[in-house]
Parts: sequence; C-alpha cells; structure tokens
Amino acid sequence: MEIRIVRSGRRRRTIQAREVDGTLEILAPARMSDAEIQPYVEQFKQRMERRQAKTQLDGAALQARAADLNRRFLDGRLRWKSIRWVTNQNKRFGSCTPTKGTIRVSHRVAAMPRFVQDYVILHELAHLEEPNHSGRFWELVYRFPRTERARGYLMAAGLENLEE
Repeated sequence: MEIRIVRSGRRRRTIQAREVDGTLEILAPARMSDAEIQPYVEQFKQRMERRQAKTQLDGAALQARAADLNRRFLDGRLRWKSIRWVTNQNKRFGSCTPTKGTIRVSHRVAAMPRFVQDYVILHELAHLEEPNHSGRFWELVYRFPRTERARGYLMAAGLENLEE
C-alpha cells in the first residue's frame, strides 16, 4: 500500500487519513516529525487494511459453506443465527457463542486453503452442540476427514493449540 504524507502549516494538531486512488494519504501538521507521525500511519494503515478485508469477504458464501458442512458431517441438525467473517480476531481462527447461536471466523482464515477453512467452520459449528473441547466435541469435529491435516496447518501457522 502506497502512503503519502501531506503536511500543512494550517493544520495545528490533528492528523487525518483518507484513501485517494488507492494511496493512503496522511494529512498532518507541518511541524510534526516523521517519528511523531509514524504511529498514526501504522494505525491508519491497519484500519484501512481491515476495512478492505471486510469488503472482500463474502458472508453469503460463508453461510452456504456452513450449511453444506452441517448437512454433510453433522446430519443437518445444527441451527445458528449468524456466521460471519470478522477482522478483529488475530489470535484465534474463530469463535462461537452457543447461547446466542453466533459464529465468527477470522478474516485471516479466508487466505488459507479450502480444507482448512472448512475445518474451522466445522469446528465452530460443533461448538453449537458441545460448547467445550470434550471428547464428544472432538467426535463431531473428526467426522471431517481432513481434520488432522487442517490442525497441522493451523499449528504451523501458530493458530491451533495442541492442548485443546
């Protein structure tokens, strides 16, 4: 992502960011040094990347894949209120709130191979029935034939905990 810093003598305290033709433009006071501006640049850059990632993720496709996995591996018995991509989960690959029927999948998973994405979705779906990582939970998850391989991929990516 290209970044352009525009300094203005009229600007006194505030720093602003905007996207102009694919470039992140930072508007800053003329008196601020590059070192003072840098933390703001990183903050604005992360915000823009999250916004872009969010617009590129297809929630309808995620819903359809969850429905297909539910049908194929969990006898179609599970129900949920929402399943969606999120951009604020950087240490987890997904989460589920069984009492509310909500599932969130990290946007980072979208860049992973399809079998890994399917594993993550199925893992979170299984939490609707078993809210912990009990033996019964893992029986549900292991219905997906590529579970071991997907967990290995996530371990290598630093996202899967062996102790679960």
